[in-house]
Amino acid sequence: MSNDNDLTKSITLDYENRLKAIFEDFHAHPELSLAEFETAKKISTALKNHGFTVTENVGGTGVVALLKNGKGPLVMMRADMDGLPLEEKTDLPYASKDKQLDPVTGNVFPVMHACGHDVHITALIGTAKQMVDLKSEWSGTLMLIAQPAEERVLGARNMMNDNLWERFGKPDYALAFHVSSMLPSGIVNVVDGSPYAGADTVDIYVHGIGAHGASPHAGKDPIVLGSQIVNSLQTLVSRELPPRQPGVVTVGAFHSGTKHNIISDMAHLQLTVRNTNDKTRDTLLSGIKRISENLGRAAGLPEDKLPEVVVSEESTPPTINDTELANRLKNLWQEKMGINRVTSYSSDGMGAEDFPFFTRDPHIPSVYFAVGGTNHDYFKAALDGSGPPIPSHHSPIFKIEPKPSIIAGVEATVHALVALLSSD
Repeated sequence: MSNDNDLTKSITLDYENRLKAIFEDFHAHPELSLAEFETAKKISTALKNHGFTVTENVGGTGVVALLKNGKGPLVMMRADMDGLPLEEKTDLPYASKDKQLDPVTGNVFPVMHACGHDVHITALIGTAKQMVDLKSEWSGTLMLIAQPAEERVLGARNMMNDNLWERFGKPDYALAFHVSSMLPSGIVNVVDGSPYAGADTVDIYVHGIGAHGASPHAGKDPIVLGSQIVNSLQTLVSRELPPRQPGVVTVGAFHSGTKHNIISDMAHLQLTVRNTNDKTRDTLLSGIKRISENLGRAAGLPEDKLPEVVVSEESTPPTINDTELANRLKNLWQEKMGINRVTSYSSDGMGAEDFPFFTRDPHIPSVYFAVGGTNHDYFKAALDGSGPPIPSHHSPIFKIEPKPSIIAGVEATVHALVALLSSD
């Protein structure tokens, strides 16, 4: 690239002239998973205005934009665009006040961009402009994807089921980024290995035999059995996984019964199960089934009433960065953006992503990186205890410092795309 400072200046000017207003509009008007109709239209219009060939309604509301610029590889950059069913409680002047009908549940919810997807799609539009302006410096085909329903881990799979690669070409490389409230704004974070865990949504239906609460011997209590299952599941991570192998089994909900003196005939447990590789996933899922069914047998249930374990389609494998590509981009970003702005910090959480549905089968070398989104002064104050904790993602008071986050997101993306788009 002719001058890295020129790129930063160009992105900054674009932010002031255009991207700031685009971001605030996206933030003020979020849309729920599978219902990102207006968001998709806005993105499509913006990308068409930059000369991209745009296809809408891919896998639902997904958008695919192509810019062909001579011979060379096909490189994909993806941004997710859905919001969350959450009432925003920030003090932002452009805070969301919107409500929307959820097409999955049929209920009306307040909606908020509480995970930063508004940053991602704004940066996607900013990236489009810069790549058009820099056409003399790269060769190949650029694919920009606006993906629906990441929060339900359905959107990437829906787009793939709509013959994404058959229709538009299989990328040689794939990229995505996520803004993070847990990093100072403008910092780029890239790790080798798994930046995001795999996640399975699991339901356990615990059958029982109903009875009067005063006569527990006359029935089989699913609440007692469900409680035993909850406790026993905690041994999967502590006693069946190697101590250095991460895994999570969390029971997020336990529903049963209607009245104080009635023993119910059913309990319903709702779990999230996290892993960083297929072997761990198999250990956890098979263990959940084994523990649930055999505790049912121990409780004296007949075989046709044993607990049922159902793994939902709202599941995703772990995101795993290509080692060679991750190291290449880390070195590139340190060279172009400065060594102090690039880090390799591994999160201590087990958040998940559906990006692997694009890159896993067939395999595509890919890197999923992060861009810091919290004001440096707020971040420092939270660390030294002089200020409040930083609100996490999915919090009603979650908020990102948009200018440095969007500029850094566009800057890192453009540097990566120009490096990868070559006729060599």
